[in-house]
Amino acid sequence: MQPTPTEDRLARRFADFGTLGEALDYAAKGVRGLDFHDARGNLARPYPFSEMRADALACAHRLIARGVKPQDRIALVAETGPEFAQIFFGIVYAGAWPVPLPLPTSFGGKESYIDQLVVQLSSCDPMLFLFPAELAEMAGEAARRRDVAPMSFSDFLAADVVPAPLPEASPDEICYLQYSSGSTRFPHGVAVTHKALLSNLAAHSHAMQLIQSDRCISWLPWYHDMGLVGCFLSPVANQVSVDYLKTEDFARRPLAWLDMISRHQGTAISYSPTFGYDICARRMSSQTRASERFDLSRWRLAGNGADMIRPDVMQQFVDAFAEAGFSPKAFLPSYGLAETTLAVTIMPPGEGIVVELVEETELSGGDAPQDRPQRYRAIVNCGKPVMGMIVEIRDDFGALVPDRTIGKVWTTGPSLMSGYFRDPEATEACMIDGWLDTGDMGYLSDGYLYIVGRAKDMIIINGKNHWPQDIEWAVEQLPGFKQGDIAAFSITTPGGEEAPAVLVHCRVSDTEGRAKLRDDIRERVRSITGMNCVVELVPPRSLPRTSSGKLSRSKARKLYLEGEIVPYDIAA
Repeated sequence: MQPTPTEDRLARRFADFGTLGEALDYAAKGVRGLDFHDARGNLARPYPFSEMRADALACAHRLIARGVKPQDRIALVAETGPEFAQIFFGIVYAGAWPVPLPLPTSFGGKESYIDQLVVQLSSCDPMLFLFPAELAEMAGEAARRRDVAPMSFSDFLAADVVPAPLPEASPDEICYLQYSSGSTRFPHGVAVTHKALLSNLAAHSHAMQLIQSDRCISWLPWYHDMGLVGCFLSPVANQVSVDYLKTEDFARRPLAWLDMISRHQGTAISYSPTFGYDICARRMSSQTRASERFDLSRWRLAGNGADMIRPDVMQQFVDAFAEAGFSPKAFLPSYGLAETTLAVTIMPPGEGIVVELVEETELSGGDAPQDRPQRYRAIVNCGKPVMGMIVEIRDDFGALVPDRTIGKVWTTGPSLMSGYFRDPEATEACMIDGWLDTGDMGYLSDGYLYIVGRAKDMIIINGKNHWPQDIEWAVEQLPGFKQGDIAAFSITTPGGEEAPAVLVHCRVSDTEGRAKLRDDIRERVRSITGMNCVVELVPPRSLPRTSSGKLSRSKARKLYLEGEIVPYDIAA
């Protein structure tokens, strides 16, 4: 069994198609494709684009035979595998809208997953809900609660294929609905047209300067925009072979990702949020030399995105894997969101991680206090706008601000969503005169974008802004903590005052040790903010995550205030 080839005689086209179906039609003329691997990174199933297209057309005929019409929504659990891939494209060929929904994660139990499916099914109102057979109990229960027809992948693919005419798709029609990783109680289905999708796929492939020897390696989930758009749809539209490791397999054996990158000839493109690089650096045993196991010298583009990029973590990764040939110049910081299909800015290849030190008073909008030294935060350069996209920084009143002045990040261009599905109020709240208010804060410097944080996460106390990332990162510097162990947000104290609250995963068992840890955290936060804070030590793994594995501060705050996260009882 051989993987699909990295190189192909088929002339590469950079997503210059009218519809996503046309993109697969063209890719199927070549020899490249998708390659699925087992938990140890060994090839389990090569899946050429030609085979995927034939399977997808069969899926389209099955859907039409079931009465599916253009613009119907078909929800399907986004399991990384050939079944999801062919069904997704089958829905597209049938003129309906695929709606990828998340797999269950280790964060939360059976009921929380069912609840998440229920609210997303309520939002997208699908005609049919498809899922892997092993999820039949949970997915079936969610479908029952919303009166949606449920069917397993295997049952659907076993149905007879009845040939029927396929509808003609238009570039301006909706291609799919994408729920962001934070979509829980009030989900927003991002409606993306074929035109917007292909515009972004072309833009980011040009920005990455794709070459014939490039091959993508990915463990990112297909229910998140970076995994779905960047590592599934983009390889089809830009004719790139991909090697996949399931997200849950990466979580168990993260270094299998680097084994896969090492194994293949050619040049590698692989993206990850910061925590992916962090977990690999931590798992690298001090007893084993990286050069004895890995060859990362052909890793051309090591993308960074989907969360705040931390230069300290990136440096730790370089320190762990430089001897295996990894070059820091391979890092490719980027910025994007589902509402812009995917990419807004990408760093030019070869420039790596570029950091600016910003004094914290510039971030908070206040004056530097005279009684303590200046403190700086490292802000990572997220690159330049991709082809067709424009970025502006505006103040709270919508006016443009000068270079190197922090404000709200606004963007426009051909990759913007058409809106949130059946939610005009939410659409109007963030889209004004063809521009999108991203909800993020940042600044421009010589055409490059620097992201500071999300406006909705900001802690505002006594008129001064405090970024939760600053507090969380400061606490992480204490011994025994890692990324994702701390959640910072504001609360109202019993005395009616606003104060920062810091929830911290505690692995200390004795009361005296916990009391000392709490005091150390209080002092660390006081040194950063100049204020006292509420410190709550909570059991490990109790802080909630989004479906893509990122810490959810908003949900942590909600669960804490509702008493769902119960701190350890420590005598004052």
